[in-house]
Amino acid sequence: MPIRTTPFANDYFYHIYNRGVEKRITYLDDRDFNHFLKILNYYRYSDPKPSFSKTTEEQLKSVEKNERIVEIICYCLMPNHFHLLLKQLKEGGISEFMRKISDGHTRYFNTKHSRVGPLFQGTFKAVLIETDEQLLHVSRYIHLNPVVSLLVKDLKGYKWSSYPEYIGSRNHKLISKEEILNFFKDAKEYERFCLDQISYGIDLERIKHKLLDGEE
Repeated sequence: MPIRTTPFANDYFYHIYNRGVEKRITYLDDRDFNHFLKILNYYRYSDPKPSFSKTTEEQLKSVEKNERIVEIICYCLMPNHFHLLLKQLKEGGISEFMRKISDGHTRYFNTKHSRVGPLFQGTFKAVLIETDEQLLHVSRYIHLNPVVSLLVKDLKGYKWSSYPEYIGSRNHKLISKEEILNFFKDAKEYERFCLDQISYGIDLERIKHKLLDGEE
């Protein structure tokens, strides 16, 4: 993976995203999606730790006692790209985290699907979050991805997003949702905050595709 030279600052939030090289699919089945989620969890902790491929469930519990290098605020995995909202906790944490999950998933995917070469499109993209308003908007944007892309009609039914954690229909320990939910009275208010923008998001997506088609 190409090296990013722009430094990230501790205790700041960043919208991180990348897609498959040549827009190719990066998750072909549930096992691929699950693998990516597992390495998100594994590599958010600092070293030393055993190789991920050799880690037992018992060893994983031990790894989770290590200091975290990033907090995962929210995520959405789409068939050919991903979005993450991260908070850096340790110097160089985001760069280290992204390098390891990109390399780790590429090795896994190439071995499983008998392919060679890069899986993701160059260096991941990163946008600094500068205001609370932007933080909330980006979390909503990430969570609305499956429905505005017309992949699903009901966000609750999309397994590869942190949205179910935010609205209380699933309870995993991968994310730090309080960073967002502290701005809302309860999870129901956050749910309304997201759902109220679905129609607008779908319209924007259609406009974007029309513009892209016109450029071809």
